[in-house]
Amino acid sequence: MTRGFLFASTALVLAASPAAAQTRHDSSAPIDFASNHIELQDRANRVLLTGNVRITQAAMTLTAARMTVTYTGQIENGSPQVSRLDASGGVTVSRPDQTARSQYAIYDINRRVITMVGGVTLRQGSNNVSGGRLSINLDTGRATIDGSGVSGGSGTGGTGVQSSGGRVTGRFSVPKRANSAPAATPQP
Repeated sequence: MTRGFLFASTALVLAASPAAAQTRHDSSAPIDFASNHIELQDRANRVLLTGNVRITQAAMTLTAARMTVTYTGQIENGSPQVSRLDASGGVTVSRPDQTARSQYAIYDINRRVITMVGGVTLRQGSNNVSGGRLSINLDTGRATIDGSGVSGGSGTGGTGVQSSGGRVTGRFSVPKRANSAPAATPQP
């Protein structure tokens, strides 16, 4: 029950934040990239970007050590249509008023959702939350974070990334009050 309450509380606080009031992210905006190396794998409909990768789309920036850009076989206006970005290695997603960090991220362009896992932190102003998995809905601006992480043993194809005890932790700032007199102690 506590875990469910924490998840619901975190989701409500983040949804009530200015991020939820943001205008929609333009997922149809062009995606600009820069990296130290690019490898085109045309038959597999993907591009591998490695070394200080930086992707920018509208007001959002995604950085990582490595990124795979998957595109469909469909050509529109002379260009293949990007459908997904998979990032790994010190991933950072920055939007005008919030920054999220993790080890792995998937940006599903068609669903307009970014999912981040592995040592996730989300900072907005002086508020910060840490957990195992973060989902950012780019249409609504809503960010939800939970304590579940990606787990897997070595040799089984798992990532070996786990959250700390399956809990969400964080700190929310409160406004300073002009009258900061100590609260009265309740009498029994």
